[in-house]
Amino acid sequence: MKTFDLKHIHIGSIIKKRITETGIEAPRICNFLKCTEEEIENMYNAKSLDSEVILKWSKLLKYDLFRIYTQHLILFAPQANTNYKDTSNIQQSLRTPFRKNIYTKELIDFILDIIEKGEKTKLQIIEDYRIPKTTLYKWLSKYKK
Repeated sequence: MKTFDLKHIHIGSIIKKRITETGIEAPRICNFLKCTEEEIENMYNAKSLDSEVILKWSKLLKYDLFRIYTQHLILFAPQANTNYKDTSNIQQSLRTPFRKNIYTKELIDFILDIIEKGEKTKLQIIEDYRIPKTTLYKWLSKYKK
């Protein structure tokens, strides 16, 4: 899948791009999602969709659409302040740590594109997105155009 704007996610247009890439026919989509072609067009135009609908699209497209949101969090979520709030009374099931070590090809391309366009320096990328220096330099040597 081609790169897209991770800061401003429009899930409908991302789904439509993926449909175009895979060539899945409208009747199959309607049958799988149990909806009309008009409802599908409305989904293509929607900036956001219900998580259950996104899950169905992910299965149909064989593409993890939730990863797009994860990548957004990796890049744009504020750094956690450990002194902010005591979390000892939160249920154990909700205490799953927020993992920030999931780097996909789209995320790597996004970062390298920022450096290539001169929008940010390597040091700014390291500081702003908290990407380890060694990881960034590995990406530069491996994926540089």
